[in-house]
Amino acid sequence: MQRHCSEGLLPLLLAAGLIGQTGCVAPSETRLASSEQSIVVDAPVGTLKGEALDGVTVYRGVPFALAPTGERRWVPPEPFPDWKGVRQAEEFGPACVQPPSRPGSIYQWDLPSVSEDCLNLNVWVPDGAEDAPVFVWIHGGSLVTGAGSQSMYDGEKLARESGLIVVTVNYRLGVLGYLAHPELSEESAQNISGNYGLKDQVAALKWVERNIEAFGGNPDNVTIAGESAGALSVMFLMVSPEARGLFDKAIAESAYMVSMAPLRGSVNGHPSAESAGLEFQEKAKADSLAELRDMDAEKLVEIAGKSGFTPFGVIDDVWLTEQMPETFDKGEQAQVPILAGFNEGEIRSLRFLLPPVPDSEDYEAAIRASHGALADRFLDMYPADKPEVSMLATTRDAMYGWTAERLAASQSAAGHPSYFYFFDHSYPAADKWGLRAFHAMEIPYVFGTLFDVPEPWPQAPRTDKERKLMSAMMSYWASFARDGVPSAPGQAEWPSYGEDATGMVFADTPKAWPGLARSRFELHETIVCRRRADGTLQWNWNVGIISPPLPPEVPQCN
Repeated sequence: MQRHCSEGLLPLLLAAGLIGQTGCVAPSETRLASSEQSIVVDAPVGTLKGEALDGVTVYRGVPFALAPTGERRWVPPEPFPDWKGVRQAEEFGPACVQPPSRPGSIYQWDLPSVSEDCLNLNVWVPDGAEDAPVFVWIHGGSLVTGAGSQSMYDGEKLARESGLIVVTVNYRLGVLGYLAHPELSEESAQNISGNYGLKDQVAALKWVERNIEAFGGNPDNVTIAGESAGALSVMFLMVSPEARGLFDKAIAESAYMVSMAPLRGSVNGHPSAESAGLEFQEKAKADSLAELRDMDAEKLVEIAGKSGFTPFGVIDDVWLTEQMPETFDKGEQAQVPILAGFNEGEIRSLRFLLPPVPDSEDYEAAIRASHGALADRFLDMYPADKPEVSMLATTRDAMYGWTAERLAASQSAAGHPSYFYFFDHSYPAADKWGLRAFHAMEIPYVFGTLFDVPEPWPQAPRTDKERKLMSAMMSYWASFARDGVPSAPGQAEWPSYGEDATGMVFADTPKAWPGLARSRFELHETIVCRRRADGTLQWNWNVGIISPPLPPEVPQCN
């Protein structure tokens, strides 16, 4: 809990650098500098001075691990040491090193600074917080881009209106966060490498576990949440033995449970991650790991982008022990409630995932050639008369829809509250560009930042309809984080997934829909099951007309 200094004592203590030794903090109403207000909190890690906003105090750029530079590049994160005195936490820290945004993309963000010294987090605390639920957000960006400081993830409104403590975190990205390499494995006492971004996320959760009570948060009521690669990270955390006990609920928006490479050997058509690391070293023209560590971080990221290095989780038998569906099938994942879903237009803003669109005849021929006895069933759901529409829906359902429903079904089967949704909303600026319910469109509704996201993000009209939907989604998400049951005043009841496979549709107004996407889910579950049983095929966006021939039917996939 925050303990407040008296107004008269505060300036003296700040001047003497004794705030942390008194055990008191600045009251939010005390003016400390110009027109801004600040507040100080005494946490186990040290004393922090944040910025007081309207009903919320924010602590920005708080380090949770040492800079992963030099010899610490490509090693597990080391906790940032406790400090004495007052640490300024009023400015966002650097984002992790990443390629520049693609000009014209709706996902283009201006990041004030990037650095390898990027392992920091941000905390928004509502006034009067006491035993408050904690909402930890993991940003998306294909494990390549993004930061917890992006304006869309600003936690002020969500914290103020819901009473949640909102935390956003950074983690190492791209080749700096996910490189596996034989020399790195040799350095490790566990003889493993890779998954450094995942390890950063666990380090951040351990920071929350140790420190959040000082901010008025409940370390025993922590929800991890994320979208896209952030939701992928949520799944990694759910299946990782190293993350057990660090969170109590999970939210996965547009996750994708695709297959992973093993550290060594070959699994499900993936060559080893260590061999990919050696290939990257060759393309970087480095003779050793030491030379890679000496190279400029931005140069490494540039080479990774040009050479096609794909950052992803690695099955290392410690942090990630097997393909994710196997862990869920065994019931060995985190035993927590889940809220998971996907968007109607996921692929409209991710068209690079699609091959060229053929004509109807060629489309049907490709499906029949690859799907065999399942072809008629496939074509009933994804017909040949409109190939582009069917291809957009196929990749959406195979990656995002199947994953979301599998999460809900798995946690429901394990006896935990599970909630499934389908976001199918739009507005004129998005429709103008053919981007109805596009990938990530739901995020600012959840954070309450809908009218604050800068262009080129399609700008939402400031109408009562948009405000009501934003308020409803904030309430559903926040109440789930609070007590495991999503609800919103004056809105439809959100039933659990259950035997009816019920989902909540977010169009203009929320509406429950039994059996929402069950038939499509069952088709893609069958396809993935056969690929898993075959053992030589990956499952990701190699679906529809670019699917490899479907392996024969096996009993466990009926």
